[in-house]
Amino acid sequence: MNPKSSHAEPSVPAEATGSGEPALRRADVEARVSALTGRRGVLRMAGAVAGAGVLAACSSPPVPPAEPSSSSAAAPPEGATSEGAAPAPGSTPTSDVPVGGGKIYPDIKTVVTQPEAGTFKAFDTTCPHQGCPVTSIVSKQIICPCHGSAFDISTGDRVAGPAPTGLTPKKVTVSGDALTVA
Repeated sequence: MNPKSSHAEPSVPAEATGSGEPALRRADVEARVSALTGRRGVLRMAGAVAGAGVLAACSSPPVPPAEPSSSSAAAPPEGATSEGAAPAPGSTPTSDVPVGGGKIYPDIKTVVTQPEAGTFKAFDTTCPHQGCPVTSIVSKQIICPCHGSAFDISTGDRVAGPAPTGLTPKKVTVSGDALTVA
């Protein structure tokens, strides 16, 4: 018996596997596993996975923005509003702002209130706590949804929550049935 042959892995004849193809030797299997789990193999697989992700993202159709359903929206309580449409350039009708409540114009970062009939106030919508925008007016208070700060609709002063100060006031000018904010 040859000493070299005692160390070599025996090859299984094709007939023994039943598939008609020769079985893989242990050294071949180890070489393939090493190629897949070695540094280069792992990098190749990572690149393939990343490339597949990029291709999938590029081939996905864009998602249309969700439109709010008017049929499912409940009427807000008296004096309460949520985000509204932007005022027309230059001015907005005073009738858009309810007495004892207000209206939020998110695109110009302004909330306009009417604490009493004919008295209009305006404030920046940015909460001084962490910069979240206020989103509603309920029970004569402007509400920040992030951490529960509440502000008085007459003065903008903080009445509840973690905000250290009130909302920043803006100048309101009323001319007839329209108002402008500076």
